[in-house]
Amino acid sequence: MQALFSYGTLQHSQVQLDTFGRLLEGEPDALIGYQLGEVEITDAAVIASSGKTHHPILNYTGDHDDIVRGTVFSITDAELAQADEYEVDAYQRVSAPLQSGNTCWIYAAAESSHD
Repeated sequence: MQALFSYGTLQHSQVQLDTFGRLLEGEPDALIGYQLGEVEITDAAVIASSGKTHHPILNYTGDHDDIVRGTVFSITDAELAQADEYEVDAYQRVSAPLQSGNTCWIYAAAESSHD
């Protein structure tokens, strides 16, 4: 199983049903060193699922005072590939440490640099 941190639309039940065919169970956690920004979505299928033309996006700051709260979901390898398909090109999947001490996958701004 893979740990995936969601801070935006992947927390919505309709997006989960459309993307994974099921509702996900998760635990609250927080990501350190990122701030939330916003990105315009132009993919019609993504807009139809989320109901939004603008989605939140993580921007790496490296500042330990910057915290983004969200949910960690346990998903299969196949579901991680489905999440990759859902996310538009503005996002990249990277591994990141959480406030809990666990590590998980996140979708952050593609132009972000990571340590």
